[in-house]
Amino acid sequence: MLLCAAIAWAAWMLSKSLPYWPVNPSLATSPWFTFQLDLVRCAWAVLPPAILWGASFPLALASVAARGQDPGRLVGGVYAANTVGAIVGAISFSVLMVAWLGTQQAQRVLIGLSALAGLLVLAPFLWAARDAASQAGRAAEEIMPPAESPIVNHQSQTDPSRAASATASFAWEFAGGVMLTVALGVASWLAWSVPQVPSGLIAYGRYLATRDSGSTILYMGEGMNASVAVSELDNGVRNFHVSGKVEASTEPQDMRLQRMLGHIPALLHRKPRSVLIVGCGAGVTAGSFVLHPDVERIVICEIEPLIPRVVALYFDSQNYSVLKDPRVRVVYDDARHYILRTDEKFDIITSDPIHPWVKGAATLYTKEYFDLCKRHLNPGGLVTQWVPLYESNLDVVKSEIATFFEVFPHGTIWGNDQGGEGYDTVLLGQAEPIQIHVDGLQRRLDRKDHAQVARSLEDVAFKSAVDLLSTYAGQGPDLVQWLKDAEINRDRNLRLQYLAGLGLNSDRSASIYDDMLAHRRFPEELFQASSVLKQVLRKAIEPTPTAK
Repeated sequence: MLLCAAIAWAAWMLSKSLPYWPVNPSLATSPWFTFQLDLVRCAWAVLPPAILWGASFPLALASVAARGQDPGRLVGGVYAANTVGAIVGAISFSVLMVAWLGTQQAQRVLIGLSALAGLLVLAPFLWAARDAASQAGRAAEEIMPPAESPIVNHQSQTDPSRAASATASFAWEFAGGVMLTVALGVASWLAWSVPQVPSGLIAYGRYLATRDSGSTILYMGEGMNASVAVSELDNGVRNFHVSGKVEASTEPQDMRLQRMLGHIPALLHRKPRSVLIVGCGAGVTAGSFVLHPDVERIVICEIEPLIPRVVALYFDSQNYSVLKDPRVRVVYDDARHYILRTDEKFDIITSDPIHPWVKGAATLYTKEYFDLCKRHLNPGGLVTQWVPLYESNLDVVKSEIATFFEVFPHGTIWGNDQGGEGYDTVLLGQAEPIQIHVDGLQRRLDRKDHAQVARSLEDVAFKSAVDLLSTYAGQGPDLVQWLKDAEINRDRNLRLQYLAGLGLNSDRSASIYDDMLAHRRFPEELFQASSVLKQVLRKAIEPTPTAK
């Protein structure tokens, strides 16, 4: 019964208190301080029910040990029930109940189950007390002569002991009924008072207090793997959120990055026919491939069904209604699992995962993952990988790039800036060195069947092939010295996940990008072009900014 109150407390704290303090977590520059703060926040919300659930196990052991039977068998049964309950509860609520009913209703169900468990425990005691009172009353009647006996006078029929027994029986019944009624009433009130999860919390997470103003939540949904939201700012910009973090948007820099992930490999490949997109997001990257006339098959691998089915529809104009294209097939699966088990090979694999400090995301930045992608490429195939510079630090970026170049040593980097400063990058990998024919690429964009591709690029400020190729930011052989001390992220250590956590609240994208560009040189062997175009491209890429 105490758990009813404790669960309601946790639900209230998670929705009404924690999202609003501290006001701005990015002011905490120390990751260690942030960790301690989050530890206190979690304890504040969930420690009361955790203590009570923890106490139920030894109390259950004590109750069965008092029965006088084989203690080993009884303890084993309790332990088995506890283990099965933990597994069934975790799966049924986190995977099924929340996705089916939502967090608020799932919390209400938990309160109801706790109340039911309390009643099941208390009811036998109340019934036992009632039976004891009834037995006492019958015993008192047995030692007295029958009421109809001629020797019994009126005074004997109102014997105090008989009246007391009846009164006690009635009192126990009344008290039990009152207790049950009060318990059910309190549990019902607590369940009714559970607040709904704020849509802004799903959208902005720990930054709700500072970033929620000026936005309208268009959609909020809780899925089997993530909670998602779509918001629109006053200036018309739409954002796609996953579990408190913006994952895609119609901001100019984000649109440019999403188009680059698709158009760069599609244009540099001689004739791409099959494409695998890891992570649907707003569908902008996947939609970029719809415009390329040679593409015959597009596979989108997404772990959360709500994203392609609902979220991508809010970005139809930006993703060219990709989910309605007959060439598109959506696979609901973990990307690592899908690539590992499929026999299909692709001309292009593009991956746009979440930041590596998010739990589980670092597995999409490991050497083993890139090896899997490489093995599933057709001859001449290309891989693109998103690498963020914001909310990161130099060690993290070096680890991501070095791990990628460990598998694709001839890979290249293409930068996406914001206001002239580094923002994020696209890594392009291939098995063998490639040559980019700039004049041929421009002729390709000028063709009638590529008119939509050219317009798509122009929408994000790439008006020509030179504009697109001028985002070149370096290649593997030139960055060997810069990456010599970088950590290689592997499945067996997932070192990147922990390195990335140290850069969670940092904003060093400009200095990281400049530090990387200090090692860039104009790649004579990469760009094949007429003297005029080559000179224009050289001027766009040089001079190299000085590292900070």
